[in-house]
Amino acid sequence: MQNVIAINVDARQGILAAQATSDEMLLERIAKGDRTAMHVLYSRHNVRVYRFILRMVRDVTVAEDLVSQVFLDVWRTARQFEGRSQVSTWLLSIARFKALTALRQRRHEDIEQEDVLEIADEADTPEASLDRSNTSAILRACVAKLSPAHREIINLVYYHEKSVEEAGEIIGIPQSTVKTRMFYARKQLADLLKGAGVENLAA
Repeated sequence: MQNVIAINVDARQGILAAQATSDEMLLERIAKGDRTAMHVLYSRHNVRVYRFILRMVRDVTVAEDLVSQVFLDVWRTARQFEGRSQVSTWLLSIARFKALTALRQRRHEDIEQEDVLEIADEADTPEASLDRSNTSAILRACVAKLSPAHREIINLVYYHEKSVEEAGEIIGIPQSTVKTRMFYARKQLADLLKGAGVENLAA
């Protein structure tokens, strides 16, 4: 019995140590086959990656499948990460490639343009989740009306808080193009919001 308790304590300490580790260090450990590090990295980033993919593919089942594929790729290719960007940027680059591939494979199908579902952060209070849900419903509907290129920029910069440089790296375009797309995306979004009668969000 004492041996079991000791093992459980050791396992718990290992998980706590991994949780306090940077993403970069987690990837180094994942490259060596550390499953605990993989679990922690997944826990940190799976919701963000899921939201990012869902806004592109607009299909919950496909998005869930692609998230699994993204993290399977991370497990297989962790040693290829060169540290030239944040780990979260690298993850979204993989996610974008997977999502675009999935969209190309079903291009012949009619993709239903439904409102994108959002997953509430676990850290949110019920009040904050409700408030965000109420105030963002119109915003989500307007964002969904943007062109795919403009929607992608808004998604990366505002939802995922990526810099212009990081957004350019994920999409594979120059920073100047990111800035141009962001300018027109914001202008179009402001017009859509005003048309929906939401002046405070359009400001």
